[in-house]
Amino acid sequence: MASDGARKQFWKRSNSKVPGSIQHVYGAQHPPFDPLLHGTLLKATPKVPTTPVKARRTSTFQEFESNTSDAWDASEDDDELLAMAAESLNTEVVMETANRVLRNHSQRQERRRPPEPPAVPSGDLRLVKSVSESHTSCPAGGMGALSRRESASDAAPLQRSQSLPHSVTVALGGTSDPSTLSSSALSEREASRLDKFKQLLAGPNTDLEELRKLSWSGIPKSVRPITWKLLSGYLPANVERRPATLQRKQKEYFAFIEHYYDSRHDDAHQDTYRQIHIDIPRMSPEALILQPKVTEIFERILFIWAIRHPASGYVQGINDLVTPFFVVFMCEHIEEEDVDAADVSRVPTDVLRNVEADTYWCMSRLLDGIQDNYTFAQPGIQMKVKMLEELVSRIDEQVHRHLEQHEVRYLQFAFRWMNNLLMREVPLHCTIRLWDTYQSEPEGFSHFHLYVCAAFLGRWRKEILEERDFQELLLFLQNLPTAHWGDEDISLLLAEAYRLKFAFADAPNHYKK
Repeated sequence: MASDGARKQFWKRSNSKVPGSIQHVYGAQHPPFDPLLHGTLLKATPKVPTTPVKARRTSTFQEFESNTSDAWDASEDDDELLAMAAESLNTEVVMETANRVLRNHSQRQERRRPPEPPAVPSGDLRLVKSVSESHTSCPAGGMGALSRRESASDAAPLQRSQSLPHSVTVALGGTSDPSTLSSSALSEREASRLDKFKQLLAGPNTDLEELRKLSWSGIPKSVRPITWKLLSGYLPANVERRPATLQRKQKEYFAFIEHYYDSRHDDAHQDTYRQIHIDIPRMSPEALILQPKVTEIFERILFIWAIRHPASGYVQGINDLVTPFFVVFMCEHIEEEDVDAADVSRVPTDVLRNVEADTYWCMSRLLDGIQDNYTFAQPGIQMKVKMLEELVSRIDEQVHRHLEQHEVRYLQFAFRWMNNLLMREVPLHCTIRLWDTYQSEPEGFSHFHLYVCAAFLGRWRKEILEERDFQELLLFLQNLPTAHWGDEDISLLLAEAYRLKFAFADAPNHYKK
């Protein structure tokens, strides 16, 4: 294990700010270090166990840390640190410890895995529907639809049999015979929703409030690009003003490129550009990101944003937030159903320039609302993680106590949830569906995201309570089985998050017991 001197040097280098330069502050995978919060994590002399090591299980963070090596992402910056650490590490012991941890975790999961449940008919779970003609209140304002009896004490995880607020309009097995919901009926409903979007968008002045209500339940792919641009505030509601606005903003962005981008190799900015260049290949979907034209676009977007926002500069995690906008805006110009499989080099240059500018401005609008997440020491994220902890303690005290008993700190898993807006936890198509709702909710990316994270943690309640070991809990929470999630899973998650918001948001002692 790395010596205390090497560890302290790493934190010093990670948290330092070079005068006159713009560089990342913290990594997307690891929470910011605060001695007041984490004084127990770096003890110089770990407590000597009173029982033989072999007879005792690793169950606390301190013990887990003392038996494994650091798992920081290695980059060129870390060569010196790793060289120092290597002097005090026994490679065979480290690898054996890591392999044993992973092997034990896999075996436990296999033993506890329940038999596969019978398949749920497609008609038993309907996607989020648009607001009905007779109920026009939006999700944020339709509180009267929920029974007042559904209070904090009644905040159990959402079941298929429970009804949802009509303003959210999620139908969960509304018919006694699931087979009655045929594919043709689904197609008709989807066509009807698309027509409503087109009617709203075709008017001389788009009613943004109505557009938000309709978008809460998901946006059809064909109208998603224009809808996102409107909901983010990038385009005006007036149809006649949109072409001039697009032309002006795109021209302004490329003026920034011309003015600033050549400075990326200057002493003041080379660390920022270098970190961006290192981080982009780590993003997903890899097949898309690794295309040279896409890499260049992302590097320009992130560097210009960092230069124009010196209060934070570039922070790992911001890079992930570019992808959804870029993918959505590219969908207008490619034939492939899966953007990841598309060859961006075949897209005309002028089209790529427009997509790049639009992506930059929409990402900037998003970050304007959560910039505290990325300023020095990332106070926004630390505050949100603390709020999540207090909210979970009210929603599900048993899960909260279970995490406490095994010394799992919320910052160890929820930091990434806040820093990357759950992008590392769910597939990209699920993130895009999630953002449909975030953009239609008031303060969706900051305030409503908190309830989504609480519902997301509650989704794994059974699995969490089954884990009886620190390392098993942390491995599970950092590698949740969501690879096969679809829109239905996100719809259920959003419905539960909305219910939690209704039950707790207006409570006088919202985050207090």
